[in-house]
Amino acid sequence: MLDLHSHVLPGVDDGPETMAESLDLLRAAQDEGITRLAATPHVRDDYPTAPGDMERLTRELNDAARAERLAVEVLPGGELDISFARSLDNDTLHRFGLGGNPRLLLVEFPYHGWPLALLDTVELLAGRGFRIVLAHPERSYEVQERPDRLLPLVETGVLVQLTAASVDGRLGRRSQRCARALLEAGSAHLLASDAHAPAVRAVGMTAAAEALDDPELARWLTHDVPAALVDDAPLPARPAPRRARGISARWRA
Repeated sequence: MLDLHSHVLPGVDDGPETMAESLDLLRAAQDEGITRLAATPHVRDDYPTAPGDMERLTRELNDAARAERLAVEVLPGGELDISFARSLDNDTLHRFGLGGNPRLLLVEFPYHGWPLALLDTVELLAGRGFRIVLAHPERSYEVQERPDRLLPLVETGVLVQLTAASVDGRLGRRSQRCARALLEAGSAHLLASDAHAPAVRAVGMTAAAEALDDPELARWLTHDVPAALVDDAPLPARPAPRRARGISARWRA
């Protein structure tokens, strides 16, 4: 599995405070079968992470992981606030490219309120050569009330990342119902942990994949699509839905 949203770098945001804690998170990721994990520290007013700090800490964490014989590669990235994404120059945005893909950006969907500048920001960044992955919109009250509001964005090429803990219910029933609705509508493209620690806001990718009750879809969300994004390759076709035992049948029970 590939995990393209995590707060694994030490001392930059609300994730681990020390390198030892970061290594514990990597151990948890390895135990779940994750082989590549993107470090996506917050880039916003309260955590104005600089690209140089992200790059340096990513190198240091990879060195520490190799010393501990951990088989998880940490990739660069950032979780960009919408206003920050608009204000950064192209070189800085390239350095925050998700998973090391300089044309791909992870943009944080706020938990409260519909971001009025979202469509404008997507169009602005697309005009500058970037593609957007929206982080965890299923955790927004506005999206929970109307998941279909995301459809116009998806139709423009925006990709939607669901948090693993939403899919398996750890973040509550509203987030879970919204995640299910987006999956059923074909408006979700990848699953990621948004992990901040091994136990609190944990990785949980395996539990989420199993909750789908559809191995082909789980692989598409946790491996096929993330791998294509990192490699800047065309996205693979979404697997056909399972009619008898798939998401719709089991989740509506």
